[in-house]
Amino acid sequence: MTRTPPPTRTGFTVFETLQTRWADNDMYGHMNNVVHYQLFDTAINQWLIEGGLLDPLNGDIIGLVVETGCRYHSEAKFPDRIAAGIAVERLGGSSVTYSIALFRNDQDTAFADGRFVHVYVDRNSRRPVPLPESWRDKLKGLTP
Repeated sequence: MTRTPPPTRTGFTVFETLQTRWADNDMYGHMNNVVHYQLFDTAINQWLIEGGLLDPLNGDIIGLVVETGCRYHSEAKFPDRIAAGIAVERLGGSSVTYSIALFRNDQDTAFADGRFVHVYVDRNSRRPVPLPESWRDKLKGLTP
């Protein structure tokens, strides 16, 4: 079985900068695997908030994670600086599939990559809602 090689920075146009924390390291001396998912979640929501799309405390629309996955290629650890490359793999009516790659310090090859699927719902009813055109326009900018 041939494994797909890790992504490189050239596959992404948008990056969010994240910092590892002391508590991210596990007893083996590297970043625990659950932290990768926290970085995915933080990077996407940071981009949405900075872009004026998501208001996590007061907005009418919120994103619920319905699927996620990660491939690990090499180790990272505190105090590495992380650049999270974000792209939109699929833009649905009320859902978005994000591709994410995590790059350590200045390295060009990802140490991990994955996908994150959000379904956007009404905050109160928790029922899916169509993505507003303003969201769609910005999200299309992340499509490779």
